[in-house]
Amino acid sequence: MLRSLWLIFAQACTVALGAVFVLHTLKPQWLERSASESPAATAPAATSAAGASGPAAAALASLQASPHSLAEAAALAAPAVVSIGTSGGARTQRLWPFGGEGNGPERRGMGSGVIVEGDGDAGYVLTNHHVVDAAQRIDVQLSDGREASAELVGADPETDLALLRIPLPRLPVIAVGASKALRVGDPVLAIGNPFGVGQTVTAGIVSALQRQQLGINVFESFIQTDAAINPGNSGGALVDGQGRLVGINSAIYSRSGGSVGLGFAIPIELAQEVMQALRSEGRVARGWMGVTSRELSGELMEALRLPPDLQGVLVAGVQQGSPAEKAGVRPGDVITQVGQTAVSSPESLLNAVARLKPGAETDLRVQRGRDAVTLKARVGQRPIPK
Repeated sequence: MLRSLWLIFAQACTVALGAVFVLHTLKPQWLERSASESPAATAPAATSAAGASGPAAAALASLQASPHSLAEAAALAAPAVVSIGTSGGARTQRLWPFGGEGNGPERRGMGSGVIVEGDGDAGYVLTNHHVVDAAQRIDVQLSDGREASAELVGADPETDLALLRIPLPRLPVIAVGASKALRVGDPVLAIGNPFGVGQTVTAGIVSALQRQQLGINVFESFIQTDAAINPGNSGGALVDGQGRLVGINSAIYSRSGGSVGLGFAIPIELAQEVMQALRSEGRVARGWMGVTSRELSGELMEALRLPPDLQGVLVAGVQQGSPAEKAGVRPGDVITQVGQTAVSSPESLLNAVARLKPGAETDLRVQRGRDAVTLKARVGQRPIPK
């Protein structure tokens, strides 16, 4: 009995091997299709996707969800980036600039801008203040060849932003993204008119976020990028991998004037806030208290007999007749809170006060020696910088 079963098994194996040999010789594609559709073939990919977690999983999902290549992102954004030429006025000097070059009182400067709004027969262009500062004439050229003389709606030197109006119909408006969604390492494109050679696209990554205390502007929270940026890119677009505007290119760090991979862009959220204020008022109205402040060091805390765990900003001086003086703020006080906002550095104090509406009342929490004091202050309007 066992002998018969063994013979049957051997014959079945022989027939099966013969069938495989015939298929491999005459129809090899049948075997390849079966292998590719087997669960074992798809298991490694499924395992790698399922095994990803945390930041790695988020990065993988972001890459898979992105519908555009960088070429497509450039094609989407580039039509809304314009070249800006200025003439007349005094030449503007600027730390770490990449604006236009020129000599003497009469100049022809070059910069860039971004069409952020189009309505009927006109539209609005965001650019840098230093591109159009003191210009007697501003000309804008679109990527499709159209040109127009622009009207300066308003400018904000403290953020280095300006808003122009151009009388042209059917303007290509850029899609707006969110710089708050950016992560270090995300791909970005810088689009502008470097050295006046014509529209140019360069690629890089986000190198850092919320760069402050660079001494470029009064109000700073820059996006840093290594995308190549050169003179003439000022006011141009920094766009994400989907072609959406996330920043306005504003400055570079360079000893030679050319790109060394340290470029800085103004976040689009700040640019939009400034744009709305310029459209409605022609200027940006910010709160003002009239104090000179400095960092609170351990030595100062000990000398002023302050609590060792205190967080705040030391008042070094109070301007005569200012809202702070009228509220009773004194040199040597430590401001710990403005309204509902805690402050711990001169920059945070500046920003907290600037966000207040001029004319409104607010509380100032002050530490005076061992005593905590609450003062009532009426917010002043920040003077226009010269």
